[in-house]
Parts: sequence; structure tokens; C-alpha cells
Amino acid sequence: MISSAAWIARGVAARHPQKHQLDEAELARVSKLTNMELGDAERQLAAASAAAAARGEEAAEDGWEDVDEEEAMEEDNADPNDLSRYRLDEYDEEPNQSVAMGALSGIRGLQYFRNNDEDPYITLKNDPADEEEEREQLEVLPSDNMIVTAKTEDDVSMLEVYVYSAHDQNLYVHHDLLLPSFPLHLEWVDYAPAPVVESQTRAAGTLGNFVAVGTMDPEIEIWNMDVLEGMYPDAVLGRKDLTEPLNAPAGTGKKKRRQPKARVPNATHHVDAVLSLAWNRRVRNMLASASADTTVKLWDLSRPMAGESATALRSFHAHTDKVQSVAWQVNAPGLAPGTENPAVLLTGSYDKTLRVFDARQPAPALVASIPADVEAVRWNGWKDHQFLASLETGVVQGFDARALSSGEAAVPLFTLVAHDGACTALDVSPHIPGCWLTAGTDRQVKLWSVDGEDTEKPRSISLATARELGVGKLFTASFSPNDPLTVAAAGSAGKLHLWDTLANAGVRRAFSDRLRRLDSYASRHVQPVAPRSLDDETVRAGDVQVDDDAESDEALDE
Repeated sequence: MISSAAWIARGVAARHPQKHQLDEAELARVSKLTNMELGDAERQLAAASAAAAARGEEAAEDGWEDVDEEEAMEEDNADPNDLSRYRLDEYDEEPNQSVAMGALSGIRGLQYFRNNDEDPYITLKNDPADEEEEREQLEVLPSDNMIVTAKTEDDVSMLEVYVYSAHDQNLYVHHDLLLPSFPLHLEWVDYAPAPVVESQTRAAGTLGNFVAVGTMDPEIEIWNMDVLEGMYPDAVLGRKDLTEPLNAPAGTGKKKRRQPKARVPNATHHVDAVLSLAWNRRVRNMLASASADTTVKLWDLSRPMAGESATALRSFHAHTDKVQSVAWQVNAPGLAPGTENPAVLLTGSYDKTLRVFDARQPAPALVASIPADVEAVRWNGWKDHQFLASLETGVVQGFDARALSSGEAAVPLFTLVAHDGACTALDVSPHIPGCWLTAGTDRQVKLWSVDGEDTEKPRSISLATARELGVGKLFTASFSPNDPLTVAAAGSAGKLHLWDTLANAGVRRAFSDRLRRLDSYASRHVQPVAPRSLDDETVRAGDVQVDDDAESDEALDE
């Protein structure tokens, strides 16, 4: 499945991504971020073994031993003539005196070289022609978009980075990065996190190409999308040294109840899954996170995040259940930024409330009650006081932030029945006023035309088009940051689908007048866009998708 996706605008990604370099500086950075020295695993294991031996001696003195009941029964029923359990044929083998413990233990003792030419054990040296060919294959043109997806296949979770060329509708996987836990939400960030060691030459705040990842773990990882084959994220927000024991069961042994340890919310770090992330495009060093531990936290990326310093700048504890979605108030690019308030934060929770915070002060939040659990929240960037919320019942409601209070229930501006199942994705077009996108577990992606740019509430909301894209139940859908009305959607089938809705006649009729007012559209389309004809009847005009390897093999066989 693909649980989340994030667009990266054209011209942001490095034209020639760099490969990850494992050197002393990188080892020092990883050691600092993990809050441990390489080799601590051996010392911890030795201490645990000594403690276990001490407990065994105490048990022997008391006249009893801690023996598993199932193992004892197997020993009683074992064949007395079977000597295989004693491993007599292995007695003459020399014991291994250097046993590596842990994924990173012993890595400092390895000898490494800057390149293959310096390694005497590699006889086939790098061919400059091959290197140049690989460099061309990995090149990202300024006219290309990147799309990062959070994909899980079997028990393996990863970030899959796609490159999309709009002019020839070419979509392919550029590279991927493995993740330690199931990913829940992705958020693109252009702010380089502060370095944690002096050997890092990049300064905090440098323009870059990063993606923040919220997972089932309480920590937030920030990965550099311009680095290939990365081993460890550029920053980890949270206290893994304190949350790691929470994953261990409270009981031990097969006959005892294995109860998870309590996760008590606190003001410094999350203790449960991170469900949503929001980067502030005006105050670029601020990242907001919403968690299943019922808290919303603010992170300052200009501070080095390592060890005890990897703590949140501020924490809000207004919700009483999981906080599903969070969003900063930012106007659409077509409006003047002076009318917005980038310190205002919108959240939606399973406690059936929407709350609006002022991130500058810990004052009580303004509240709006809703009839069901929240799936997603969004500010309407074309009206700085209006926000939307999609619910698990398939309903979308709109509210006026000026009408909220700290106690009374707010009356919604409108209620739209958008989907038969949960409305899992909600987006507002950054290019066209009055153009909304919804997607849900009913497998439908829908575009809505909203009439009422000059009124407080919409005069009408009409369906411009709806499609089932063949990617299963939809979990993520969003507009392109560059192309008006191009949509990326993905879901339970594990496929990313791009849909250029301008190929639909109904969409062109609904938004033709508003499209003509866009300078970006007029510079690229002089005449109305005509639908493209494809030979394959199963693929409609304007669709781009990467097929699985198994499907490609079946197509070749046919």
C-alpha cells in the first residue's frame, strides 16, 4: 500500500544527486543522532548477560530454576538415543572469538576507501564511460517534478522517489530509501536541519530538498532527497532513547501476559505514532506534528536535534484522543501573504473536535465540534478565515475561524456529502480558486467546483468530475504544485497514479474561465487542451502510472 505522497516542485531537486558517503564524519553524525557510541551494544549485552547469570545463581540457591513448561515437556518426550541435541560433531571446531553484536557494532574497525580505484581488492576499476552513463540516468531536469511516496510491501517500508516529466508524461522510480517503521505521513521541507556535529559543512536553513516522515514510531525522521542510498536520516526529532523501552512488553515468558507499557504524554517528545506533519512555508524552521498520544508539538529545525536536545519547542494538550491531521494557515500563491497569519495552527482529532491554536502562546484553543472522526483538515488558501475538514463518514464540512469560540459549538458554513466511505484525502487547488479535491475509501477521486469567491459561504458546490483510478482504496491525493488540475493519487494497491484532469471535457467547462485568468496557464496553453487518444482502452486520456514488474511481464507474454 501507499499511505502518503508528497509533491516536490520543479527546479527544487538537485540536477545530479549525490551518493551517500560513509566516512568518519558520517559515522560521528550517526553516533551523535543515535545517542550512543559504536560498540555500546557489546557492553550492554555483556551487562545483561552478567545480570542474567546473577539471577540464575540466586535461583539455584533458592532451589528452583526458571524453566519454560513447553521446553520441559519436549525434553521429557525426547528420544533418549537421540544425541543430536548435544552437537557432538561440532566439538572440534574453533569457537568464534569475535562475535559482532548489533547492526553498527564493529563498523568502525572496517577499512574503507574513498573510491574503488583506491581499493586494492577490486581489480575491475570504474569505467568513466559507465560513470557518465549512470550520471545521465540519475539526472533530474529542472522541468521534472519529484513525487515521494510512503510505500509498504509485505513487511518492508520505504520511501519511493518518482520523477515525473509532464511534457512527455513520463513517470519512473528514481531511487528509494528503507524505513524502520510503517510510514503514515510525508511532508516536504526546503529547510536544511541544523547539523549535529561540527564536521558537517552545511549550515542550518540552507535551501534544500527534504522530506519529513511520520511513522508508527514516536520519532520524526527528515531525509535528504538529493542523496542516494542514504543509511540514516539527516535529523531525528524526538527522544528515541526514552521511547525505545515503550516498545518492550511489560511481562516476560510465554505463560505471562504481555502488556505494553503505558504511553504518558509529555511536553518534550511524542510517545506514540506521528499521524500528521505540517511545515510552515512562511516561518521555514517550524514543523508541526500531530500524534496518537493526543498532543500537537512544534519543532524548531534551526536547533541541533541530538540526544537530550532533540525536544519539541512547544506542546499543546487540548485534545483528548488521537490527533489525526494538522495544518498551518497559509494563503494561496495567487493572494497577497499579508492577509494570512502563519502562526495559526488547525488540528483535527478523533475526539470529534477541530481546534485552532495560536502557536505563539499557550492560550486555550478555539473549538468546532463535528459529528464524526476527522480524516483530514485544510485551510482554504483563497479565504484566509475559512477551513475545511473531511470525516470518516464521507462528509466534508467548512467553518469560519472568526465564528469559533473556546466553548460554544460552531455552526458549519456548509456540509457536503462527498463519498460513500471515509473521505481520506482533501486538498484545495493552489492555482484555481474554488477548486477542491476529495478522495476516499470508495475508490473515487472527485473534483468540485465551488461558486462563491465573493461571498462568506459558497453559493453552490458542484461535482466537476469523478473517477475510479484503479489503485484500490485511496489514502492520499493532492494537486500538483506546478500544473493546474494535475492530481497524484495512491492507495491500497500500492500504485501511484497521475491524472491530468484537463483531458476531461467537464473539467474544462467548469474551470475554463478561471484558468484563463492564470498567467501560468496562459503561458503554457494558448488553446483549450484537447484529450489525448491512447491505443490502450484500459488507460484513459491524461493518465500516467508505473506498472508492477509482474504486470509488465504478463503484458509482454500477451
